[in-house]
Amino acid sequence: MERNTIPYWIATTEDTNYPELTDDINVDVGIVGGGLAGITAAHLLKENGFKVAVIEADRISKATTGHTTAKITSQHSLIYDKTIKTFGKEMAQQYADANQHAIKFVRNLVKGNDIQCNFEDKSAYVFTYQDPKYVEKIKKEAEAAASLGISAQFVLETPLPFPVLGAVRFNDQAQFHPIKYALSLAKKIPGEGSHIFEGTRAVDIEEEKTCTIKTNKGKKVTARHVIIASHYPFYDGKGMYFARMYPERSYLLAFKIEEIIPEGMFINVDTPGMTLRSQPHEGGQILLFGGESHKTAHGEQTSTHYENLRKLVRTIFTVKEELYHWSTQDYYTLDEIPYVGKLTSNTPNIYVATGFRKWGMTNAIAAAIIIKDLIIKGESPWQDIYSPQRSTTAKAAGTFITQNADVAVQLVSGKLENPDDHIDLGNGEGKVVEYKGKRTGAYKDRDGKLYLLDITCTHLGCELQWNDAEKSWDCPCHGSRFSYDGSIIEGPALYPLNHPDKGRNQVEPNVLTFKNLS
Repeated sequence: MERNTIPYWIATTEDTNYPELTDDINVDVGIVGGGLAGITAAHLLKENGFKVAVIEADRISKATTGHTTAKITSQHSLIYDKTIKTFGKEMAQQYADANQHAIKFVRNLVKGNDIQCNFEDKSAYVFTYQDPKYVEKIKKEAEAAASLGISAQFVLETPLPFPVLGAVRFNDQAQFHPIKYALSLAKKIPGEGSHIFEGTRAVDIEEEKTCTIKTNKGKKVTARHVIIASHYPFYDGKGMYFARMYPERSYLLAFKIEEIIPEGMFINVDTPGMTLRSQPHEGGQILLFGGESHKTAHGEQTSTHYENLRKLVRTIFTVKEELYHWSTQDYYTLDEIPYVGKLTSNTPNIYVATGFRKWGMTNAIAAAIIIKDLIIKGESPWQDIYSPQRSTTAKAAGTFITQNADVAVQLVSGKLENPDDHIDLGNGEGKVVEYKGKRTGAYKDRDGKLYLLDITCTHLGCELQWNDAEKSWDCPCHGSRFSYDGSIIEGPALYPLNHPDKGRNQVEPNVLTFKNLS
């Protein structure tokens, strides 16, 4: 049976059809990125009288927002005890308040506007089931969260069909269908001088008294303020974001199972890792089950991670049918708190929202609210903990050294690897080969058509690795991903890959076709 690799959220929503940008325009706020953060910011700013333009390279909400587990929760694994110790209670309180507020924001908006997005109130659990060393850490997390005003308790029993050694339960959390929610908000944005543009890739920003966003087709958006909500900042502004974040991939599958799905949302802290929740589907419930996190383009063949999860889920539940499987990419900051606020101290009118880890639903909404307040009021009650200019801790400095040492290794080692000396591929197979004496990416599609690419990443020059499950070339340094035909799946790269006989960056940045690139 051919399994469906389209994410569940994308498969169960209609395509949008917003226009491409075909003329230069002027607005109050230009927003790059049509995911949950960008759409929410546009919605809030338009409500406050601003003319906004959202620019999306593909289709809105189909990238990171369309590949999530969609938990609306302030429970972000074991974050609060760590944050109190690292930043102090006052800063940790800001993080707790921002994410708790985001849950209420969605709940109120859904109810007030009758948004049909499968919104359900759920408890969220972090648990350990086989490693006693985590029990004390979970107890401390429950105490830390409770001290910040979150309804959280340490428990010894959960609704899971197996015993746990301990868990922290967050009450009054929620889950939803993220694309149905985001598209409902998006419908309110166009009109009265505001816009959404799809198929329009931003490639640069000119910084003057007003900012000009340059696009891949030479058109421009001039705005007093710019918000970069493109998952990874497409424009760095000398903020060194490429050195302060690193990408991880993880995997999700949707199953019909025999058993009743446990009530709640669950994630563990031991190994093997797992995350699970229910989702309403065709009058019943299906199980979303994920895990297998790893740094992008590192480790085993990608397909192995799906197989590991299929084996794990069958040790817990009786699987009737696998409906979907897909992967997602998340960016981690050095101290695991997102970067939200002014891009740099020297860019007063350019804002960024990035580095949400695996907790993008509440953090994206909190980010939109923070940036809205910074634009309108000049301040936000949560700005300090999220500030991209916050002080770096000793541990974060160590992470900086480790991650950038790995980038240096990848820059060198990929170029030293010995490729196969001839092109011998089966249909549907990809690998690194030697072509005219050069290290070259090769892929043969199901019909036998051969694709050859220069697989030096067009971002900062790392050598790409083949992703056998998604049929893509992935960057082990900063997470850029390219389709087997060279087109960009996700940045920070702004230029496509070329045939090895062509020079690098000798073509215009690619125009993404409207197709699923999961």
